[in-house]
Amino acid sequence: MTKKIEAIFREERLNDVKEALHKIGIVGMNVVDVRGHGRQGGIVLSGRSGSYKIDMLPRVQLNIILSDHNVDPTITAICDAAQTGEIGDGVIFVYPVEEVIRIRTGERDHAALMYADDIDSREAALP
Repeated sequence: MTKKIEAIFREERLNDVKEALHKIGIVGMNVVDVRGHGRQGGIVLSGRSGSYKIDMLPRVQLNIILSDHNVDPTITAICDAAQTGEIGDGVIFVYPVEEVIRIRTGERDHAALMYADDIDSREAALP
């Protein structure tokens, strides 16, 4: 089975997360700038004219499609790199993916997910 990891976290942690994923062999990913809030409901800022609430905070959404056996190490890498210990660090969702098709080659499922030097090719090269 194939899974989709959707991680939403602080935009300033993006480079750390990308580096952590690259280290474990995650090659393919998409990143989207998003705005939103979770449990904290936003932040309150104070200025000369009073205080005001910003309830839609900037975040990034990282999407990765990968094999089931790569989900846990990927989640660990994202959490370790994105965590600051403060409210608003983010959230990760994991979804099942029914099918993957590479448009250029017509490859399907696991073959469509393979990249040179990715996490699966690294595991296959181990003795």
